[in-house]
Amino acid sequence: MPDQPTRHDPIRARPGRKAGENATPSSVQVLDRSLRLLDLVAGADGAALTDLSDQSGMAPSTVHRLLTALQGHGMVAHDGETGAWTIGVKAFEIGNAFQRFRKLGTISRPYLKQLMESCGETANIGIVEEGDVVFLSQVESHAPMRAFFRPGRRGPVHASGIGKAVLSTWESTEVERLFSARPLLRFTANTRDSLPGLMADLEIIRGRGYSIDDEEHTLGMRCLAAPIFNEYGEAIAGISISGPAIRLPDETLAALGPWVKAAAEEVTRAMGGRFPQRGSSATG
Repeated sequence: MPDQPTRHDPIRARPGRKAGENATPSSVQVLDRSLRLLDLVAGADGAALTDLSDQSGMAPSTVHRLLTALQGHGMVAHDGETGAWTIGVKAFEIGNAFQRFRKLGTISRPYLKQLMESCGETANIGIVEEGDVVFLSQVESHAPMRAFFRPGRRGPVHASGIGKAVLSTWESTEVERLFSARPLLRFTANTRDSLPGLMADLEIIRGRGYSIDDEEHTLGMRCLAAPIFNEYGEAIAGISISGPAIRLPDETLAALGPWVKAAAEEVTRAMGGRFPQRGSSATG
């Protein structure tokens, strides 16, 4: 039998009132109300507090408190002269990020399929986020032995073909800054687990335009990857092929590397991206 509320239970109603009137709103309720307000603000061309109160069914004081909290996070903005509430810069950035990566997944799909059919190995696309590679999508090889990366899976940036391809476009100072706060974990004997070793590898990648993950995270698996650039010439993602090392000896990697690089260039163009000027992603 469920425990009965004690006389000190904050959810229990006072005599003569409904329980909901005395209940302290949970964090989930607050979040739900805040998101409802954010949706209303986004759908209006400048919304007045009274209108938001009427549309949401919340008291003006509650609406003002929630809007003020959202304003503190840059999610909404307030015009002191007109009193109108509008969508904030942070909300725009979040929405723009969603559109960018949704667009990336959609646009890259035919190129992933073409790359897989041409190379015979699983083709992947992923982004670098907070020092990790996050896999967005893949087209699996038809071979019985093949690589598989679940969408949303995270991997270490320094032991990943996509991760190293993106890192190769960074200034050396940016790479050093990243790994000053996080260790270079060792996964296999081939992992670049020292900063000098990683930096030397990144210099080679810059020269040839694609990276190689030589069983650096998983024994028996190799990978080729190249960076994808946005409209500002920044590497926001990478495209790769991966498969068993027995099917990807050195001579095969050398032959397929330019194909992977060409696929990354095609996705960059399809997205309206541009390539950085030669030397702009130098070692710094």
